[in-house]
Amino acid sequence: MNATLEQAQTLKQALVDFVLDAEGDLAEALETYAAEQARRKGVSQDLIIDMFLTEGRVGDKTPIALFIEDQPDLGEADRQLVLGWEKTFTGLFAVEQVMPDGFELVNWLTEKHYPVKPTGDRPTTELARLKPGEIVLTRISPLNETDWIFSGPLSLLGKLGKPKLAVAIGNFKDNHKQSLYGDAPDLLEEAWQSVEKYHLAFLDFFGSEEITLPGYQLNKQMGEFREVLSKRFLADAGIDDSKSLAELAAEAGIDEEEMAAVAEESGADAETISKVLASKGGKMAAPQVQLPDELKKAEQVTVLAHPKWGQMFLPHHTQFKAILESEDWQTNERTGKLVRQYLQAPEANFFVWQQLAEQYPQRLEEVLQTVLARPDFQLKDLAALLRENGKPTEPELPEIASVPIHLHNLFEAAMIEVNKSSKSKGKKAKKSGFGKG
Repeated sequence: MNATLEQAQTLKQALVDFVLDAEGDLAEALETYAAEQARRKGVSQDLIIDMFLTEGRVGDKTPIALFIEDQPDLGEADRQLVLGWEKTFTGLFAVEQVMPDGFELVNWLTEKHYPVKPTGDRPTTELARLKPGEIVLTRISPLNETDWIFSGPLSLLGKLGKPKLAVAIGNFKDNHKQSLYGDAPDLLEEAWQSVEKYHLAFLDFFGSEEITLPGYQLNKQMGEFREVLSKRFLADAGIDDSKSLAELAAEAGIDEEEMAAVAEESGADAETISKVLASKGGKMAAPQVQLPDELKKAEQVTVLAHPKWGQMFLPHHTQFKAILESEDWQTNERTGKLVRQYLQAPEANFFVWQQLAEQYPQRLEEVLQTVLARPDFQLKDLAALLRENGKPTEPELPEIASVPIHLHNLFEAAMIEVNKSSKSKGKKAKKSGFGKG
């Protein structure tokens, strides 16, 4: 191991020790961050600590910045090396090749390649398992202008076929939303822009940022809305929609029957799927989001739309609002159940609670004081309460966001492969990955 790698290992250990030994604001920030991240699946304590180094905040400073301030005698080269670690990111990587002094990895989310060199603190047995084709969840940090090093633990997932890889990427999206496209800000920006475009299209179609409909009727209108979106997407992509389904299927290299099976599961019509798969233009593709069965069957579903938070589908929102409008809410046996349900349900996010707080400030405060047995609770503490219940207070990229073409194609190919297998077993496949409904 060369001197730069040895120094990187020494500095990294010093940085971790600085954070773990800290007191005061830094210690409190780590405790709060760890509690929030521990609710995510597959996130170990070692990974949480490593993520905190770049994602944690004490005021407006990262732990790395505080470490630099605490080390005034640090040489310029070492200072620049540690500052470069602000670019550390979490990714789901495939091992492209094993090199004499490290590995070439490709980030599955962005298709970017990285030469990664291990530092001496890595167990040789762990590194020996990194074979070409192996999928690994880890974090990497820049060593210099061209090379990177492993940061934090390695989670080896094995050599995965398309269906299992699609599931792994979907899990990564669920558990590491803050790391999506961490090394590709252009893709992240496009994804956020697609959410805003979706929001404007939603307003054009439904005419309001809040609608309430019976589940069956909402499902019908969402189907019509998807058709409008599909036509817009195809027009933007410059895809010829005059060709027959057979011609488009042949271009995409897909059997029409297989395509129909995928369409049934994904909520898109077979023709749209074929056109999207046949498309060669653009970097992003819109996922097909469909309503789950419980919403289709719900008596009433309220949809709240926002240009960043996306669309929230709430089957009990009219009941919750009725409680907040009622003078005898304390005698309603559903009050406690609905409050706890809204605190736990992911779809009842920070934006939903903000809306309720704006519409019913005094009553919502009273209800939370009573149900949670917190007589001193005030509405100004709502954000802290929601964070306590695992709800981010900033928008995370929603399901409706467009995804890179290579991921879209992977998910559709995985669906086709699973449907081939399930057809012989008489079972239906479940959609996984981005845009799952």
